[in-house]
Amino acid sequence: MRKTIVITGASDGIGAAAARQLHRDGHEVVIVGRNATKTRAVADELGAPHLVADFADLAQVRELAARLSADHPRIDVLANNAGGMMGDRALTVDGYEKTFQVNHLAPFLLTTLLVPTLVASRATVVQTASVAAKRFARFDLDDLQNTHGYSPLRAYGNGKLANILFTEELQRRYGDQGISAVAFHPGVVASGFASDTTHAMRYLYHGPLKRLFTITADQGADQLVWLSEGAPGTDFLPGAYYESRKVATKVSREVGDVRVARELWERSAALVEMSS
Repeated sequence: MRKTIVITGASDGIGAAAARQLHRDGHEVVIVGRNATKTRAVADELGAPHLVADFADLAQVRELAARLSADHPRIDVLANNAGGMMGDRALTVDGYEKTFQVNHLAPFLLTTLLVPTLVASRATVVQTASVAAKRFARFDLDDLQNTHGYSPLRAYGNGKLANILFTEELQRRYGDQGISAVAFHPGVVASGFASDTTHAMRYLYHGPLKRLFTITADQGADQLVWLSEGAPGTDFLPGAYYESRKVATKVSREVGDVRVARELWERSAALVEMSS
């Protein structure tokens, strides 16, 4: 079945690789990216529609949601793939810590604004999470802005854990209305990841050693393509978090905690309403 698949962060890395594969498979892919030139280049290559939005500005996210709703009354898959590791702690124009906003709050806002379209389409919502949620997160519902003990890696881990918790709560809230939410870890991918940070991870991803421990963007895109094309309940378990096409069994202690996921949702909703 031909699907309409919206991919954020599709101007580079696994987002672009997934877009190319899904286009080859016959789907209509909508390219969303932050960099206008790179986003247009991928879209032109595929003959696909594209939209530009910077997730560090929630007004642009709202405009993106409005454009998607108007231009695409049916969205079969929303792939929330945009995100990344930042440098020193900084606030966005909305007043929120940048890592938290770009990795969690912006995709939360985009998804919730699109809920009517996603429900009507019985859509799959895919979150690109990360094993960083398990390895580096120190999650505190009272410090979502990472004001205490900030480090780029910890903030990134917290953002990726938020992606998994958001997936669980989205499934709980809208699963019986037709939405199927799922998250995955793509692997350690050689891409533009960590290019904006001053953390040592930048040198690991972009230095001479990267070939020793990274996989290609095409390999990293495998699960994104698989989940986008898959049938919920048959090919994957809605509400789950995947690593290497298998449900991950050892994740952070917060994963599976209904209270934490619900509280994160409610606090996130309050924050985006404050920015409206």
